[in-house]
Amino acid sequence: MISSLRALPVALALLLSALTVPFAAPATADRVVVGGTPADVAQVPWLVALASRDRFGEARSGQFCGGTAISPTTVVTAAHCLGRQALGADWRDVPDLRVITGRTDLRGGVGAEIPIRSVWANPAYNPLTNGGDVAVVTLDRPLARGAGIVMAGPRDTNGYRPGAVARVYGWGDTTGYGSYSSVLRSASVTILSDEVCESAYPGSADGKYQRSDMLCAGETVGGRDACQGDSGGPLVAGGRLIGIVSWGAGCAEAGRPGVYTRISAVAALIGQHS
Repeated sequence: MISSLRALPVALALLLSALTVPFAAPATADRVVVGGTPADVAQVPWLVALASRDRFGEARSGQFCGGTAISPTTVVTAAHCLGRQALGADWRDVPDLRVITGRTDLRGGVGAEIPIRSVWANPAYNPLTNGGDVAVVTLDRPLARGAGIVMAGPRDTNGYRPGAVARVYGWGDTTGYGSYSSVLRSASVTILSDEVCESAYPGSADGKYQRSDMLCAGETVGGRDACQGDSGGPLVAGGRLIGIVSWGAGCAEAGRPGVYTRISAVAALIGQHS
C-alpha cells in the first residue's frame, strides 16, 4: 500500500534534488489528481503550492504540498506537510521555504514566490490517527491578487452531505507510484458518509477515521482521488473550502477513499492563528 500521508516523501525529495536536467511531465500526467483533468490557477487564485528547492530540488519549482489562501497573507495547509517527516528538518531550518502563487505549470516562471514569515502547526496533530491535521502559514507579503476563499463554518452542512460533489486540486502523484505532475489538475469526488469512512478506516497503520474532524471523499469503485504531493491542498464545494487533503490508503483504490481534515471543525482554531 502507498504511504498514508500525502506529502512528497523525503526519500523522493532527495532523489529530485539530485536531478540536474529539466523535469519532463510523465506520460500519465492526465491522471492527476488521479482521475483528474487540467486546471488553471487563474480560475482558482486562492490555490498555492508549498515549495523548497533546497529540500526538493529544482524540478517542479521544489513543490511538495499544496495550500489554500483564506486571506491575502494567510494560507491553510496540512500539519504533516510542515513537520520533520516531510521536510527532513524543522521548517525554520529550511532557508527557501515559500509558497508559489499564480503558476499553473511548475516548470515555468510566471506568478510569484513568496517567503513564509511564520508557521503554526496544530500541536494536537496526531500522526497515529492523522487527527488534527491542520497548519496555518503567514506570508511575508500579500498575494498579488489578494485572493482568499471562504472557509466552511459549523452551519455549512450542504457541502458535507453524503452524495454531494466536491473538487480537489493539486500537482501530486498521477498513479500512486511516484509519477508527479508539473501541471495543475483537478478532479471531482463524491462526499461519502461517516459510516462508509469508518468502515474503510476503522484503525490501522494507515490511520483512523474520526468523524469529529475528518471527512472522506472518492468513488465507490475508485478512480478519482488525491494522492502523494497533493497534501495540504483544498477540497472545495459550493465555493467554500470544506477540506484539506490529509491521508488515505493507496490512491484512487476501490474501498479506500481519500480522507480530508474537516474545515468546519477547525475553522475556529484556524481563526485564532490567522
